[in-house]
Amino acid sequence: MKNISSVLLISALALNQSCTTMKKTDTQQETPVTDPSLSSNPFMKKSKLQYEAPEFDKIKNEHFKPAFDFGLKQHDAEILKIANNPEAPTFENTIVALEKSGEVLKRATIVFSNLTSANTNPTLQALDEEYAPIFAAHSDKMYLNENLYKRIKSIKEDGLDPESKKLVQYYKQNFEIAGANLSSADKEKLKQINQELASLSTQYANKLLEARKQGGVFFSDAKELDGLSADEIEAAAADAKTAGQPGKYLLALQNTTQQPLLQNLKNRATREKLFKASWLRAEKGDGNDTRETIEKLAKLRLKKAQILGKKSFAEWKLQDQMAKTPEAATKLMNQIATPAVETARREAKDIQDLIDQQKGGFKVEPWDWNFYAEQVRKAKYDLDENQIKPYFEVTTVLEKGVFYAAEKFYGLTFKKRTDLPVYHPDVVTYEVFDHDGKSIAIYYLDFYTRDSKNGGAWMSNFVEQSYLLGTKPVIVNCYNYQKPAPGKPSLISYDDVSTMFHEFGHSIHGMFASQKYPSLSGTSVPRDFVEFPSQINEHWALDPVVLKNYAIHYETKQPIPQALVDKIKKAATFNQGYMTTELVSAAALDMDWHTVTNESQLIPVLDFEKQSLASHGFTLATVPPRYHTPYFAHIWGGGYSAGYYAYLWSETLDNDAWEWIKNNGGLTRENGDRFRKYILSVGNSVDLNQAFRDFTGHDPDIKPLLRNRGFIK
Repeated sequence: MKNISSVLLISALALNQSCTTMKKTDTQQETPVTDPSLSSNPFMKKSKLQYEAPEFDKIKNEHFKPAFDFGLKQHDAEILKIANNPEAPTFENTIVALEKSGEVLKRATIVFSNLTSANTNPTLQALDEEYAPIFAAHSDKMYLNENLYKRIKSIKEDGLDPESKKLVQYYKQNFEIAGANLSSADKEKLKQINQELASLSTQYANKLLEARKQGGVFFSDAKELDGLSADEIEAAAADAKTAGQPGKYLLALQNTTQQPLLQNLKNRATREKLFKASWLRAEKGDGNDTRETIEKLAKLRLKKAQILGKKSFAEWKLQDQMAKTPEAATKLMNQIATPAVETARREAKDIQDLIDQQKGGFKVEPWDWNFYAEQVRKAKYDLDENQIKPYFEVTTVLEKGVFYAAEKFYGLTFKKRTDLPVYHPDVVTYEVFDHDGKSIAIYYLDFYTRDSKNGGAWMSNFVEQSYLLGTKPVIVNCYNYQKPAPGKPSLISYDDVSTMFHEFGHSIHGMFASQKYPSLSGTSVPRDFVEFPSQINEHWALDPVVLKNYAIHYETKQPIPQALVDKIKKAATFNQGYMTTELVSAAALDMDWHTVTNESQLIPVLDFEKQSLASHGFTLATVPPRYHTPYFAHIWGGGYSAGYYAYLWSETLDNDAWEWIKNNGGLTRENGDRFRKYILSVGNSVDLNQAFRDFTGHDPDIKPLLRNRGFIK
């Protein structure tokens, strides 16, 4: 996913879906540095590292608060100067001035946001809660400033180049979405709600991080872990020791409902214990229970939407998305949901038949699905996940798979860097070079799970590309792969391989950004478009040329046999009913939470979820949503509220565009250059529906998605 939480943190600086480092210009009103302690604060000036990469060797916890305070004061002064400029409003003295404002605050909040996601600590968490409402209030100062809005509204687009016209439209729309047209009384109500929402979202994220950490399951006997590899058991023992329980085994929780180890655990009681620990992690009635926070968030979001003149939060939220309306998003979900559920029911019957053949004597439950689905896959396709894993060593997948595909399709090359400081010892860094040999980006990777990191996988910017500011992309991908025991290889599943290709798709979108203005650059696009480039990139994982290059056995160094490749491809649509149902049910659940039009519809969290799923026909108990409401971090703390459908919307674009690529030669530089030209390099500077048509020659069609998932022929 694209990390939207960083965007929420710096919403004071722009209603923008990414982060950027700004250069100082003569349009900025500097606040004098009178505090001597600020002179050594690394956020007070641009980093001297290549492309202004963060100076992690200098950045300490104590630097954030003074940088925030200074940066807020500086940015307030800049905004007031722009809003109260006695000169007639022009594109340069208003719009461009806004693009250049907030240098120190942006620099500090970008790093802070990424650290609170990837390597937080109690000090940072406390700062996050303290400053969330302050940043929200600061955002409102700008977006609800009547003088500033009047200036923006009066700017004529005549004579501007297309990207500059788009930027004017972007600002006008964002100010209006934020409430610039409201009365003074309603603006005050909105300011209070925004501050409360910011505080609650931060509280939710901190509760959930602790709930995931505390939710891991300890086992006393290695026999309970029968089915796991020796390396996985050794890693579980090491994790338990680190957690202060030497002699035991710890299975930590990942972000999703289902846990990856469930497909291998033979002991049914162990499976049930792990699944229930995942499902119940944030509803235990303790300090990490998120339900009360969620109910407050849902009510406040409805109030916010109604103050802004909309019936529901989703109606307000989707104004600037490709879907435009909740009805359009729901229509797409319904088109996918019906065949997905029908397919999942057939898959459930196959699993139950296998259990009955083995005289299991029980009905399949959610904690059984992955274990028996893996056996069904072995029986149907003679494919065993444990046969595949030895061919997927994490660094080899990255360098000989992800990077290799980027070289073949786009002409990129990568050089490992060991001289750049990082925020955690696990982080590795590369420099990225274009097809002509010119350096274009710095790229960080953070592979392994830890208690200080949010669950899931994501991409963020430390610095965003902008010709106006002279900046190039500095990008990070974060994952939650299980760290191997010391001296052991880091072997990952094929799903993890797909995730790596996916997140790099976000990164390549950021690397190929080619915009003048940071607000329109790279991944700063509607959420239901942002997943399109990342999903396209997943397809290269199974490309024959790419797969043979990276799927190399970590011991024998032999490439994956063709017979095994054939099995992987043959099984590509296996379990798609389950996987699609868990995804679309989560998306529908999100939309239901945010299409309520009356507070009386907001019943207690668990009741609301049950009612929502039933109303959409998601009544197959063995297929729970990918995220249960109490730990649905995307929508309560991650910026995807009323937007989780975006994965399905983007996947429609992805599968249609992928058919075009396949039909026109596949992995060729010509196709890569075309995709770069029409999709990856345009940011949000053009009409993205037109950009898709320019690439494929037609409007999006849902049939390729349904074919790819095996729902239609």
